[in-house]
Amino acid sequence: MTRTPDGTGEPQPGTGTSAVTAVAGALQPESGLGPSAVAAPLPSPAGRPPESAPLTSRLLARAALLTACLSVAAALLGLVRDQSLARLFGAGRDTDAFLVAWTVPEFAATLLIEDGLAFALIPAFSAALARRARGDAGDPVRSLMAGTLPRLAAAFAAAGVLLALAAPWCVAVLAPGLPDPDLAVDCTRLTASCVLSFGLAGYCSAALRAHRRFLAPAAIYIVHNVAIITAMYAFGGRWGVRSAAFGVAAGGCLMVAVQLPSLLGELRRGRGGRTRLRGGRTELRPAAPAPPLDVPLLAAVLLFALCRQSQVLIERFLASGLPAGAISHLNYAQKVAQIPMTLSMMLSTVTFPVVARALADGDTERARGRVERDVAVAARLVLLGAAAVVACAPQLIGLLFQRGAFTAQDTAATAGVMRVYALGLLAQTLTGVLVRSYFSAGRATWYPLAAMAAGIAATCGLGACTADSLGAVGIAAANAAGITLTAALLLAGTGRRRVPLRAGTVLRGLGRPLGAAGAATVAGGLAAGVPSAAPAGLAAGAATVTVVFLLLGGAPGARALAPALRPVRSLPQRLAHALTTR
Repeated sequence: MTRTPDGTGEPQPGTGTSAVTAVAGALQPESGLGPSAVAAPLPSPAGRPPESAPLTSRLLARAALLTACLSVAAALLGLVRDQSLARLFGAGRDTDAFLVAWTVPEFAATLLIEDGLAFALIPAFSAALARRARGDAGDPVRSLMAGTLPRLAAAFAAAGVLLALAAPWCVAVLAPGLPDPDLAVDCTRLTASCVLSFGLAGYCSAALRAHRRFLAPAAIYIVHNVAIITAMYAFGGRWGVRSAAFGVAAGGCLMVAVQLPSLLGELRRGRGGRTRLRGGRTELRPAAPAPPLDVPLLAAVLLFALCRQSQVLIERFLASGLPAGAISHLNYAQKVAQIPMTLSMMLSTVTFPVVARALADGDTERARGRVERDVAVAARLVLLGAAAVVACAPQLIGLLFQRGAFTAQDTAATAGVMRVYALGLLAQTLTGVLVRSYFSAGRATWYPLAAMAAGIAATCGLGACTADSLGAVGIAAANAAGITLTAALLLAGTGRRRVPLRAGTVLRGLGRPLGAAGAATVAGGLAAGVPSAAPAGLAAGAATVTVVFLLLGGAPGARALAPALRPVRSLPQRLAHALTTR
C-alpha cells in the first residue's frame, strides 16, 4: 500500500476528530502543558516564535492540530474526487488508463513532497536558520536557496520532459496488458508536469516547515483536489477521463502558487546580509556560501521512498493482465483502506524534529522514549480503524462509491480486496514511524532501503504466484505480506542503529490491542450485517467495533489518555469562571 497525493487518504466517517485528539494528547505528556497548549490558537505570522527559539511541545501540539485539521479537509476532498471519478467513469477501461497515469503524481508526492526530499531539505534549511540566528555573514537561507533551487528545478523540468517523451514506453512497462494504451499515454503526458510542479511544491514546503510555517504546506492537497474535481466536471463531457489528468497538472501549479506568498514573506523578513555596527549603522556583507546538501543522505531517502512507492507499480503490472476493472478495484480499495494509516501517522510526522534534536544532543534515551510512544499511539489508532474497515467493508464501499457507473459487482469486488489490504495496515504504520527514526540523525543509512527491498521482493514473488488464481485479492495479500516483512526488519534493526528501540517491549505492547482489534472486527461484522441499508449497517458496525475495542483494552490506559481528557475535565471550571467574571 502506498501514499497518494491526497496527503492523507480519505477519512472514514467519525475518525477525524478522534485522530486529532489522540495526536494532541500524545504530544502533551512530554511537555507537561495544560489544555491551553492545545486549545490556544495558532500564532500569527507576526507573533510566531523567533527562528532561534527551541521547538517546544506547545508549538508541536499546535502544528499537529493544524496539520490534522487541514489533512482531514484535504482527505474529504480526496474522497469527493474519487467518488466523482467513479461516478463519471466507473471502474473500467477509462479509469484503468487514468490510474496508470496517476502513478506519476503518486511517485512525485512521495519522492518530492513527503518522505523523500523533505528528509534532506528540512535539516538543511534548519541549519541555515541556525546560522542566521547566530549572525553569520550574509543570509544563509538565501544562500542555500541560490545554491540548490536552480539546480533542482532544472533537474525536475528535465525529468518531466523526459517522462512525457517516454510515455508510450512507460505505459507499456507499467501495464502491458492495458486494453487502451493510447488513452493512458495521453494522460501520462499530462501528469508528467507534476515532476516539476510537485518538486517546486516540495521545496517550498520544506523551507516553510523549517521556518515553522505549517498553514500553506498543509493546504497544498486541498487546492490540488479542488483542481481535479473542477476539471472533471467542467471538461469530462468533452475530454473524458483526460479531464482528470488535466486537473492533476493544473493542481500541481496551484500547489506552488499557494505557498509562494508565505515563502517570499519569510525571505523578505530575513536580514538580507546586513550586520549592525557600533553607532547603529549597518553594513552590507556578502552572503556566506551554504554547505551543500548531504548527497548520500539524499540518495538514501529518495531510493527508500522510490522502493516503497514501487509497490503500486507491481500491483498495476500484475493487475493489467486481469479482466478490465481490476486496477480500479485495487485503487479504490487502497484509498479507503489506508485511511487509518495516514491519520495515525500524523503524530510521527510532527514529532520528527523532536527525535532529531534529541539525537543531535546525544540523548538517545529521550529519542527512544519519543519513538516508542509514537509507535504505541499510532498502532492503537490504526488497529481501531483497520477493525472498522474490515468489519464494514461492503457497507463502506457501497455508501461511498456505488452510484452511476460503479455497480454492485464493483462494490463486492472492491470490498473483498479492501479487507485483505487491511491486514497490512499495522505494518504500513510501523514502517512509516520507524523509518523516521533511522533518518532523524541527518546521516545516510542504507538499512531501510535493504529492508524495503526485501519486502518488495516478497511482494513480487507472492503476487506473481497468486494473481492468476486469486486475482486482485491475491495481489493485495502479497502487498500485506511484503510490507509486514519490511516492518519486522526495521524493528529488528533499530537496536543497532540510530534510535535503539526495545523491540521486545514494543511487541509486547501490541499484544493486547491486536486481540482487541480481532474481537472488535468479528463483533462489528456481525452488527453491520443486521440492517439492510448501508448507512445503518455502517453506523452499527462502526459503533460496535469502537465499543468492543475500548472495552477489551485496545486504547491507551488512563494515564496515557489523561492529557487528551484535560480539556474536557476543565470545561466546567472554565464555563463557571466565564460566567462569574461577566
